[in-house]
Amino acid sequence: MEIIVAFAVGLIVLCLIGKIIALPMKLLWKLITNSVVGAVLLWVVNLFGAGIQITFVKALLAGVLGVPGVIIVLLMN
Repeated sequence: MEIIVAFAVGLIVLCLIGKIIALPMKLLWKLITNSVVGAVLLWVVNLFGAGIQITFVKALLAGVLGVPGVIIVLLMN
């Protein structure tokens, strides 16, 4: 009986550790995805002649926020 309880507790602890490790990876993946989408959208907007000068701050804003960041950059221009 003790072996079954120890196995169950070990399995629960392993699942909790897995969740804790997976959370930062989800955040990192979301940041990377937003950065790529923001950069592509800034490039596409400039292709259509918006004339936005892409600076570090504007690229960072579009990268962190994604589509809403690009809209903010367009409204600032």
